[in-house]
Order: sequence, then C-alpha cells, then structure tokens
Amino acid sequence: MYEGMIAETVGFKGHNDDLIEGYLARPLGAGPFPGVILIHHLPGWDEASKEMTRKLAYHGYVGFAPHLHHREGPGAPEELMAKIWQAGGIPDEQCIGDVDAAIRYLETLPYYSGKVGTIGFCSGGRQVYLTACRIKRINAAVDCYGGRVVAKPEELTKRQPVAPLDMTKDLACPLLGLFGTEDQNPSPEHVKRMEEELKRFNKTYEFHTYNNAGHGFFSVDRPSYRVEAAVDGWKKVFAWYEKYLK
Repeated sequence: MYEGMIAETVGFKGHNDDLIEGYLARPLGAGPFPGVILIHHLPGWDEASKEMTRKLAYHGYVGFAPHLHHREGPGAPEELMAKIWQAGGIPDEQCIGDVDAAIRYLETLPYYSGKVGTIGFCSGGRQVYLTACRIKRINAAVDCYGGRVVAKPEELTKRQPVAPLDMTKDLACPLLGLFGTEDQNPSPEHVKRMEEELKRFNKTYEFHTYNNAGHGFFSVDRPSYRVEAAVDGWKKVFAWYEKYLK
C-alpha cells in the first residue's frame, strides 16, 4: 500500500487573533482524517515535538502542533523557553485560545473528519487537562505526565490562577493518562488525587503508570527516555484515539 504524508509550517490566527505558527502533518489523500492537537512540552516547539506530530500523521491523523511560544520569538526553542520560564509560564487563557484556534483551523481543511483529540507532554499534559475542561469540541484527550494539574494555592499565579484539577467537573471528553512511578510532578500521590476527582464526577478516564519510568519517558532525545514505557504508551494512545476518534 502506498504511504505518504505532507508536513509543513503554517500560519494561523491564535488567541486574540495573533498570527502564530503551527506545524501540520497529514497523510496524503482525501481523507477524511481525524485531527490531533499536539501541545508541546515546556522545552518548546522543537524537533522532538515535530517528530511526534509526523508520527500522528503516519498513523492516519492530521497532527497539528501550535507554537505556543511564538510570541516570545524569534529565537531557538531554548531561548524562548527561558523567557517563558522567567515570565511564569504560558497564560492559561492564551493557551486555551491558541488550542481552540488550532481546532478551528482544522475545521477549515477539506480532509478533516470533524473529530479531534489532544495530546500533551510535561506542561503540555497540564494544558491538555485544562483545555479538555474548557473546550467542548475536543473528543478525546491524552495527558502524558502533566505536572501541576494538582497544585497548592501558593503555586497558583496570575498567569495560571486555577489548578486544572479544580475544573474536573467540566471535563468534556474521555481522558487517558500516562505516568511514571519515579516522577515527582506529577507524583504517584498526585495521580491518585486526580483519579479520586475523576471518579467523584463520574468521568470517563483510563490511567496507566509505568515502573522504572519518570518524567519525560517519551522523550527520545533525552536521558529520561524509557523505551518499554514509551512503546507501550504509544500503543495505548493510538488505541484510545481509535476508540474515540475513528
């Protein structure tokens, strides 16, 4: 069977109609294909994030990774990350606006099926939880070791004023969570607290925690990479999307 894809940088209107970039990867053909918004980790809109966006396309999805650090540029991902870190992270409302705008961009594409999922890593996992509670058009979400979903009052800021956990009652789609036992943010205790809240509000979810894995176990370009956890994790991600997007 012939295989092919197109991967390219596109411009689109994000939060407040700001023109930002996104990395789009899709299978060749008329489709229709479901979409997946990839929310990159704090290190930024980097090569690894774009590689994972192409992986989504390989599996039959329109992968779209909005550049959430675009407004801090131009510059290398490391430079933009430093600016975001110093400023206290991406404002939650801006992130929600950018992800919502990315979905609206997919809705303009003739090969898009109309169903969309999200996936995020590290800070992007937190933003997956956040946006799944605020954007009703998301059909399935995947949180990969999102830190600070559970947050103490002193950890809240003007940019990020509410813990995503406290929004759980508004979660509007099924949630898959993938975690490591050696992680401290989220720690196993944080994951347990998330499960308690999801059960309390009778939400559809599935959590998997891997032994001998910590934060960043999907990151093939970092020492934190754990091949067994990552390979099994991707299998669970695509089974989740198969169930809820196809």
